[in-house]
Amino acid sequence: MPEDYEGQEDREAKKALAKMYKEMQREQQVKSLLRQLLEPDAYERIMNISVSNHDLYMQLSNLIVQLAQSNQVSGKISDRQLVSLLNRLTYKPEPKIEFKHK
Repeated sequence: MPEDYEGQEDREAKKALAKMYKEMQREQQVKSLLRQLLEPDAYERIMNISVSNHDLYMQLSNLIVQLAQSNQVSGKISDRQLVSLLNRLTYKPEPKIEFKHK
């Protein structure tokens, strides 16, 4: 029985490694595409975002890839355009505070 357990652990470890490998490959493809689509300043900014807020980086990179696939991007995206996309993703209206006087 311990041999079966070890075999199962090996299979699970191999599956986990394969999944990590696929994720790394996808990440490299996305970075390569971003390097082609973004100006150097914008690419540097998005890489800084990837370090500080990975979820936001994933949202932003997915948005850029979608824009590129739907041909909504002409030329390379500048840093200013990237900041505009960031503002769209992170926009939250400020709550209104009302004071009621008696």
